[in-house]
Amino acid sequence: MTPDPQLSLAFETTWPAAEIVDTGAIRNGRGLGAGGRVSSSIALSPDWTEADLSAAEALHRDWQQRPMFRLPDSDRRLGDALAARGYRAESPTAIMTADCAALVAEIPALTIFPIWPPLAIQRELWAAGNIGPARQAVMERVADPKISILGRLDDRAAGSAFVAVEGPVAMVHAIEVAPQFRRRGVGAFLVRAAAEWAVRQGAPRLGLAVSRSNAGARALYDRMGFSEIAGYSYWARD
Repeated sequence: MTPDPQLSLAFETTWPAAEIVDTGAIRNGRGLGAGGRVSSSIALSPDWTEADLSAAEALHRDWQQRPMFRLPDSDRRLGDALAARGYRAESPTAIMTADCAALVAEIPALTIFPIWPPLAIQRELWAAGNIGPARQAVMERVADPKISILGRLDDRAAGSAFVAVEGPVAMVHAIEVAPQFRRRGVGAFLVRAAAEWAVRQGAPRLGLAVSRSNAGARALYDRMGFSEIAGYSYWARD
């Protein structure tokens, strides 16, 4: 999904589909209700054919999920082909990365706790933010090394995140802060803790994906020194 092969590999392996099936040059993910990231199709090469697209659509229908493709912003050819089939782009997303060493900073004591498996309170925090059981099941499928991070503030569970490593890249997912604790630095603490943990695993880079409509999160990552290196959208039809 990015021009960076290491980050692209980490993007896929640290948030994997329940099943992957290729139809020609199109790779299709079965998400089991866990959202577009794992329930979409991507092009493995520019050598796809219209027959590959039709086979992908049929597979999505067999899986009883909405036909959906995940396209880099740069892939105009596939976008044109999908538009001709009645697909429209939605949920534009930025992929961002930063050096872990630049993110590591002192975090107040008793604020951040790396934990695996996640505690029940973390699962409740995620579920309240639309990261329900199906999305949490994605975390269980990820190979080690992986960890969840619990953030606490005012002696209460305030936020939760998931981070996993693939080679030199760590990806942080499922960052969720309880509404009453937002704008108090919890999100930044979670990201910095993810970077600190990644360094201990030998991963010098941290990546994440953020919706372009999420202005608050995007502003936070900009302030923390993340750089956008690619973007994508989902293409779907009713």
